[in-house]
This record gives sequence, C-alpha cells and structure tokens, in this order.
Amino acid sequence: MKFQLIIDRHTEQIISIEMAKGKAHDLTIFKETTMTYIHPSILIVCDSGYRGLQKLHSRILLPIRHKADIAKLTKSRQLTRKARNKKIARIRMKIEHVIGQVKVFRIVSEQYRNARKRLHLRFSLICGIVNYEKGLGLG
Repeated sequence: MKFQLIIDRHTEQIISIEMAKGKAHDLTIFKETTMTYIHPSILIVCDSGYRGLQKLHSRILLPIRHKADIAKLTKSRQLTRKARNKKIARIRMKIEHVIGQVKVFRIVSEQYRNARKRLHLRFSLICGIVNYEKGLGLG
C-alpha cells in the first residue's frame, strides 16, 4: 500500500490523504489524484520521487541530486545547488516528522491485515489524531 500526504508546511497539519494499491510511483499517484485541485500559485515542496513534476506545475521546490539535472546547470548554479538543497531539506524535515508521527500507529509502516475497505477510514482517523495533537501543541 502506497500513501501520499499533503501537509501545510506552516501549521504542519495534514490537508489531504491519497492512497494507491500495490506499488505505484509517487508522481503517478500525484498525477492521478492530487493534480486536479492544486492551484498554480501554491508552492510545492517535495522529494526527488517527484522528478518531472516541474513540467506540470510552475512553483516547485525539488532537490537537485540527479547527475543529469546537475549537468544541465550553469557553473554558478552548480555552486549554489548545495545551499539550495539544504534549504529544501530544512523545510522537508518538518514534513518528515509529521509522516513519522503517522507511522507511529504502524498502519502504513507494516503490512495491513484487516479489511481493506476500512483502511482509508482508519488512516483518515489516524491523520485526524495527529492533526489534533498538533493543534494542542502535543506533537
């Protein structure tokens, strides 16, 4: 089971949950589900699993780590690449902490053995608990 969370980076609240059966690429899930309701003015911060998203969305922060992408940069941009990647990693760290809080419940970090039709409901409830804890300042 593959899942995708959309998190507000300022409030660290989970906004949206997307799930896909089996093994699916991150960008494929994003294109099939989320792409329809993301406004073009919204800044998307994502990891390198979403390479190619910059062709579909104008405002995206994506780390430059792939050799082919580095080769396309000018010499001056190659020098600032490391600092840019650090800024992106700093933002992503908060997002990864929220994902870690969801994984504490072990519904997505281990094999799910209950009725699949209730999985999305339970996952939504867990994300609601994480949001509630964030709102109280416990998370």
